Amino acid sequence: MEMEFKICIKKTAVVVIDLQKGITARSSEPYPPGLVIENTVSILNSARKNKMAVFLVHVTPSPDFKDSLKPVAQSSFSHTGFPEDWADYVPELNIQRGDFLITKRQWGAFYGTELDLQLRRRGINTIILCGISTNKGVESTARFAYEYGYNQIFVEDAMAARTKAEHEFPLKYTFPLFGVIVKTRELIKKLEEE
Repeated sequence: MEMEFKICIKKTAVVVIDLQKGITARSSEPYPPGLVIENTVSILNSARKNKMAVFLVHVTPSPDFKDSLKPVAQSSFSHTGFPEDWADYVPELNIQRGDFLITKRQWGAFYGTELDLQLRRRGINTIILCGISTNKGVESTARFAYEYGYNQIFVEDAMAARTKAEHEFPLKYTFPLFGVIVKTRELIKKLEEE
């Protein structure tokens, strides 16, 4: 269902989830990492032109990662070690002096970070979310954002997951409850109108 939405530039920030070397080196669907990065860069260029706040989030494991998370679960992560540059942001993001860099240790970008504090200090009440993975980092962040009362805009073609089904499930069942889903081109057009 199409929904008309407005963006108040001064109260909106872009939050990019986990576009880092170790994650974008793996395949993703329905969009390959290169396209997700390309669309995100287009969003960032528009946001920076409008002097909007930009938050770049990456995940990096704790030094004792193998021993620190041991929940009882039917499936677990295979961990054989992380390359030295695994958590480095992809260079295409072109980090700017005014960008906020957020390091997280789990899927969501709010828990245990200063993301909420820095958004609120700037009077931000709306976030534009994109990144990899749709059903992990993006969805976990979206759930917290909803509980914290943020308006949310999800850029469907600037996110991806390991499988098409993992990408589509939150877009169909979760994100419509939390905010508005758009495509990159639609978002940029909206930003240019404001």
